[in-house]
Amino acid sequence: MTLRRTALLLAAAAVWAVASWLLWRSSVPALHLPHLDELTLFPSHALHRAQSYSRGARLFWLAKTATQLVVLGLFARYGVRWMRESAAGPFGTGMLLGMIGFALVWVAELPFSVLDVWWRHHYGLSGSYVQATIGNWFALGTQFVLLCAALVIVMGLARTRWIGERWWLPAAPVFVGLRTLLAFVAPWLLGGKALHARYVAQLEHTEHVHVPVRVLGGFTEPNAFATGLGASRRVFLWRPIVEPPFTPRMDRFVLAHELGHLAHNHIWKQIGWYALFALPLAYLLALATRRRGGMGVPEAVPLAIFVYVVLQLVALPLQNVVTRHLEAEADWSALRATHDPTAGRQLFRLFASETLDDPNPPWWDYVFLENHPTLMQRIEMTRAYAAAQSP
Repeated sequence: MTLRRTALLLAAAAVWAVASWLLWRSSVPALHLPHLDELTLFPSHALHRAQSYSRGARLFWLAKTATQLVVLGLFARYGVRWMRESAAGPFGTGMLLGMIGFALVWVAELPFSVLDVWWRHHYGLSGSYVQATIGNWFALGTQFVLLCAALVIVMGLARTRWIGERWWLPAAPVFVGLRTLLAFVAPWLLGGKALHARYVAQLEHTEHVHVPVRVLGGFTEPNAFATGLGASRRVFLWRPIVEPPFTPRMDRFVLAHELGHLAHNHIWKQIGWYALFALPLAYLLALATRRRGGMGVPEAVPLAIFVYVVLQLVALPLQNVVTRHLEAEADWSALRATHDPTAGRQLFRLFASETLDDPNPPWWDYVFLENHPTLMQRIEMTRAYAAAQSP
């Protein structure tokens, strides 16, 4: 490695470190969370039910992930054989291989999707076998359209003579731009009905965020999310969370949490984190596909899909660390806006029985599957806030 390249790598690492430090900054103070025992917070039958359901859900995730890796690994090894049937040129052949790869994954994962619905029904949760089959097919179609667009961009850059193997340098900012555009446009496509509650205006004033708050029907589980950039910012509440057994105090806490995401610019921060990961991941993808001639040729597409999925799995723990950090700040923002730690504590306890979230999952589940703080951590934060406010 030349001295110049070493200097460039060190400079890039320094920029990455500074950018990540800026994105990591949080309004949450250094807290000493009290250690609580879940057996004292949750009824034993509710705790056992949530833990039992979660164990099965984890096994399905492990089986589905392993199946996906095996299928895509075999496709990466033998998928180029399908090129013999294509006369669509490099771009068309690349998209054909992408379609075949995703179709194979869909077929391999279908049994686990059906088993997941059966498991949900077994524990009294909602789930549709039609959605798990036909609905997943429609989702696969959407993913394929996005994959085709990504392949056209990457292969087009890689086949440009003055870019070639350095396609990852312009590709990363292009995908960041597309991610930003999607975040801006998507909220206008969701619809929903306005939430009419007295606490909405009060919370918007407290958190200095004035956005439409809408309720989405068609869902059977309690949830909420904030999204959008600039004029498109919105908060969406799934209808079950504004209905019993959830109370207006709990709904107020939920809305304060979502407004906290917008007040602290979490959507922009998520895009910033995406940008920080996009460049190194694109470089690793380019490096891995050179053995197949690089991303300018369709022969590299099966291997690229496999490597991309592996890289996403490897990056998943880091992505979960980031999202848990943002969710913790939104929880703290809700506590400061509502001054109602009791409502937050009741909300998180109710989640265990309504969504069957395991309050205290095993470490590997926490690392790979939990993009929110655990219910125990969230309850401990409410206790820490209450203790800080007491004289």
